[in-house]
Amino acid sequence: MSTELVKPTLDSIDVSDIDFTDLEAEYAVPEDETFSQYLILDGAPIAPESKVPILTKVLTKFLSSAGGKVVDFYLPLSDDKKTQGFAFVQFSSVAEVEKAIRSLNGKKLDVKHTLYLNKLSDIEKYALSGKIPDEFVEPKLAEFQETDYLKSWLMDDAGRDQFYMQKGEMVGVFWNKKNDPAEPAVEPRSNWTQTYMKWSPKGSYLFSVHPQGVQAWGGAEFKGLKRFIHPGVKLLDFSPNEKYLVTLSPVAITLPDEDHPSRASYPFGEKSTGHQLVIWDILSGTPVKTFPLPAHLAHAKEMTWPLIKWSYDDRYFARLGPNALAVYDTEDDCQLLDRKPIKIDDIVDFEFAPAGIQLATARKQDPLTHALAYWTPETSNQTAKVALMEVPSKRVLRTINLFQVSDVKFHWQDKAEYLAVKVDRHTKSRKTFFTNLEFFKLNERDIPVEKIELKDTVINFQWETNGDRFVTLSNADLQNANKSIPKNVITFYAAEQSSASSKNASKKWIGFKSIEGKFLNTIKFSPKGRFVALATIGGSATQGSIEFYDLDFTGEKKESESTLVSSHVKLTSTYTYSGITDMEWDPSGRFLTAWSSVWRHKIENGYKIFDLAGRLLRDELIDEFQAFGWRPRPESLLSANDKKKARKNLREFSARFEEADAMEADAVLRELILARRALLEEWTQYRAKVEQNKELYGIQDEVVKKEDFEIIEELKEEIVEETEEVVEE
Repeated sequence: MSTELVKPTLDSIDVSDIDFTDLEAEYAVPEDETFSQYLILDGAPIAPESKVPILTKVLTKFLSSAGGKVVDFYLPLSDDKKTQGFAFVQFSSVAEVEKAIRSLNGKKLDVKHTLYLNKLSDIEKYALSGKIPDEFVEPKLAEFQETDYLKSWLMDDAGRDQFYMQKGEMVGVFWNKKNDPAEPAVEPRSNWTQTYMKWSPKGSYLFSVHPQGVQAWGGAEFKGLKRFIHPGVKLLDFSPNEKYLVTLSPVAITLPDEDHPSRASYPFGEKSTGHQLVIWDILSGTPVKTFPLPAHLAHAKEMTWPLIKWSYDDRYFARLGPNALAVYDTEDDCQLLDRKPIKIDDIVDFEFAPAGIQLATARKQDPLTHALAYWTPETSNQTAKVALMEVPSKRVLRTINLFQVSDVKFHWQDKAEYLAVKVDRHTKSRKTFFTNLEFFKLNERDIPVEKIELKDTVINFQWETNGDRFVTLSNADLQNANKSIPKNVITFYAAEQSSASSKNASKKWIGFKSIEGKFLNTIKFSPKGRFVALATIGGSATQGSIEFYDLDFTGEKKESESTLVSSHVKLTSTYTYSGITDMEWDPSGRFLTAWSSVWRHKIENGYKIFDLAGRLLRDELIDEFQAFGWRPRPESLLSANDKKKARKNLREFSARFEEADAMEADAVLRELILARRALLEEWTQYRAKVEQNKELYGIQDEVVKKEDFEIIEELKEEIVEETEEVVEE
């Protein structure tokens, strides 16, 4: 008998009794029970079932714009076969879900629909766990807290300005008095700030900086108004109309733990984690936008500030990105224009126009144009470029091409009628440097550009306030200059006078006066124009000086001065100030303050106040003196006719102020003037009472004839001076 071996098959083997639990445990794929790859999209359009494929395509494309891959997309339908405004979305990874929420939450799909994204796991975590009540409970609003009038200082009878001074741990706010010591507006306070103080652009607020954040103060008593929590804050900036505050801290924002008591009142959400730049709404004290610090500035020794730049009316703000300019609209919930940055390769810098522009092609009823200027450097394929762009249309209004460019700086005239572009250029060998000034004339048709070619390198430029003149400081040999020999040149420019035949000709600027051999490196025009102060700041502490110039001096011109312009420059005063570190005009343009800060050095710390002609009015040496700041003023509410009327009656107004100055200068004269005022007031009241009685009893004035009264003359002799002299016979 033979035995035949049969090869077993898998079907014939019973594996039911084999234990695979150890292998299953080792190679098991854990099931995702948290749905962390899913999110819920809310705010979508409600549409009929026939529109679901198109709506799915649009929303999928929108979600994919954040860089993630949408694996599944589901739009639930209601009983009437319409979408319900929300959808369930699955991404390929958890990281993509977080990125989509961070980038797209709160973005607008169109004018009527704003989309909101939330993790599905968060819905389960909060909604299904009972942390959110089923019934809506209306939140309690904080009671309205009335504050002092924020512009109360503008109601001062004498029209005085205020300033703050910081000395050691003390900070005080003072009234400026022409001849007398400063008068405190509030008592100086200790530890009012841990670092420095700063006024808002229109003077409504005074901000102090602390390790925990920023505090706003205002009103006649400078009471605390709002706190802006931003740990480690170092730098402040404001929008032009002081609606927004910008803060920067080197410390990234981190959220307190969920069970921490401060979590409920912390102003930032998860989207702000890791960010360092914050834009605040000043009135509400809440953050409206946060940004991370740009990568190239994360470890930079010097910070370019401000990082956010504003349009003149706070409507738009912008910041630089890599090869792009991001412009945001504050009236559109601070969203990017068209939901994407403006692609501009290698963009270096930009500046908004400081006022609305009335283009020559626009109608008078058209709104003023928002505009900004930007520049890009030379590359191997193209020249450098300066462009003027309209916002929000992104239309380029004017472009110029430049070559052999080292640097470009923008200088807008304050009325935005002209843009001066300072172009620092070099020869092909890069051994010689010089400057060209390119002027965009925005109030002329097609925005012509005038060029002024210089042989020197311009180190400073400033437009005259409310005017079209400007001053430059230049150096003929900046690279090889011997610092012991002053070589800077002051040049005054004005527009050429137009003849009757060339009244509509394009404006041209002429350098009508130059002064050589100066250490001066700083230019400060008076806020009212005409007067300008030039100083040496930031150099050797022993070489500081200030020079005061009047650009409309009434004296006769010298033969060497140009007759093509109406301006006549005169040096009115020179003052040597060895320790000067800063200087600033007051808002009225009548006083200039120069000071020496202990933050820079310990030489002659204190401040000096000059009048507009350079006469020293006050000189105070103060130990540990740190900072000085004039309080800005808002624009005048007077109309053009009101200002014209005030100028017409200037003699009357000046007499009042001269009387006030006389009262302050002499106590005896003050008593005499007050006594005269009291007598005049008593006489006025008596006359009014007599007239009232006459009307009451019906008494009428009778015509008095000349023969009814007698003229009596009384001669009174008064000895003014008497001297005795012995006469020898």
